[in-house]
Amino acid sequence: MGQFRFLTGGESHGKGLVAIVEGMVADLPLEEGYIKKELKRRQQGYGRGPRMKIEEDKAEIMAGVRYGLTTGSPITLFINNRDWQNWQEQLSISPVEEEAKSVTCPRPGHADLAGVTKYGLKDIRPIIERASARETAARVAVGAIARRFLEEFGIAIHSYTVAIGQHHLERDEASSIDWQQVEASPVRCVHAKLEKRMMTAIDEAKAKGDTLGGIFEVVATGVPIGLGSHVSWDRRLDGRIAQAIMSINAVKGVEIGVGFALAELKGSQAHDVIEPNSCSKAKGLPWRHASNRAGGIEGGISNGEDIIVRAAVKPIATLASPLPSIDLRSGKKVEAHYERSDICVVPAAGVIAEAMLAIVLADACLEKFGGDNLKETLANYRNYLRSIS
Repeated sequence: MGQFRFLTGGESHGKGLVAIVEGMVADLPLEEGYIKKELKRRQQGYGRGPRMKIEEDKAEIMAGVRYGLTTGSPITLFINNRDWQNWQEQLSISPVEEEAKSVTCPRPGHADLAGVTKYGLKDIRPIIERASARETAARVAVGAIARRFLEEFGIAIHSYTVAIGQHHLERDEASSIDWQQVEASPVRCVHAKLEKRMMTAIDEAKAKGDTLGGIFEVVATGVPIGLGSHVSWDRRLDGRIAQAIMSINAVKGVEIGVGFALAELKGSQAHDVIEPNSCSKAKGLPWRHASNRAGGIEGGISNGEDIIVRAAVKPIATLASPLPSIDLRSGKKVEAHYERSDICVVPAAGVIAEAMLAIVLADACLEKFGGDNLKETLANYRNYLRSIS
């Protein structure tokens, strides 16, 4: 367990989502409005379903903050589900005289079949509720706390959409990114022409009752050298990041830096040459990397360059034109279960990945610099920078 950790609870259509965050230092400025801004970013994106029109996510801080400053004790958050009013009978906590109709036709690609089998249930509904990506709203709220902490170190995190379906951006086309343009884009794309093609592809998939996946990239700037460690497998920063990103619903592949493309290169082409550079003395370091194919991490340790992570998102498993399945009661061939869902979540997945990367980096900073109070942690950080300059 790291120093910064969290636990979430709640179902997609239940009363709400709860998150308990432990390990944040005292005296960090934090307000509900800051968290709400990140939750709103998660709700946006072309291809989202009607649920996002129902909810207006806001995290209520129930403990751990006083007078706008963290206290060092666990921070408790609550996000209300507006849609709960329509699901009180189906998800009643107390026994009911007549139970709601069971869901017994699992969706291929979802947690339905594996989950209902693992837990010995006759109804897939409990699996649907907890496996839903609705839970990531709580993670984004936690990630906002981590992001607020990282801002004190000058660390910023952004994401953009690399691909939706067959429409993708080449690596050299993303060398200089206008983040304001990305935030204004319905699909979080850096190019207007590609944005239009992505949106058209989403429209075409929707018309056919289908869904689309894609790729997003997350970039963390201002990360100091020395986070993570090479000495044990579970302390390697790249391993921790990969696990966090893979935990996001529908993510099926993660690469750091150039990633899989390195497999095609020779060693002389793959690695980032180290060269002297007086310009980098602003960082206190008299050298720089000539490139960043490693994505900011070498040997499980941040190397001072931007941390770059890409992830592949599979198409949503809930289709308006359902795939073939079986009825778990009769064993007969049927169409898979369908209920309200998204068409494409790649833009939103990038925002969720920002939160997960922030959580990992906040934990790594607390591990490296320690402290129980923000002032103490920042003093340790500055002392470290002086020691390596």
